[in-house]
Amino acid sequence: MKQKIQHFMMGRYGADQYGQLLMGISVVFLVISLFTRLDIFYILALGLMGYEYYRMMSRKVERRYAENQKFLNWRYQLVVKWNRKKEHLRQRKTHHFYKCPSCKQKVRVPKGKGRICITCPKCKEEFIKNS
Repeated sequence: MKQKIQHFMMGRYGADQYGQLLMGISVVFLVISLFTRLDIFYILALGLMGYEYYRMMSRKVERRYAENQKFLNWRYQLVVKWNRKKEHLRQRKTHHFYKCPSCKQKVRVPKGKGRICITCPKCKEEFIKNS
């Protein structure tokens, strides 16, 4: 039996991170449908599960790999933005953050220095702000 399953799965794509996300969302939709008794959530959950099983059983490995890579890149960008926001919030007590008026580059300056002339490191534009 094990050999038959291995032979069946030969050349198939299998589960990946994008598939795990789809399964998680479908489980959330199922739980919501249990408590709200709305059929739309049940139908969405079944549709997502069906799509995920289609992806898992697919022999188009290159396409599924490309889909997963697209998802991983999107998730990485989201994590980078989140970490940048956290760092910005952590430093807000000691620094001000300003945008350059010409190139929109963010510039960090220390608080408590009074009115200062800030030079953008990217475009060398000078602008005056309160610190």
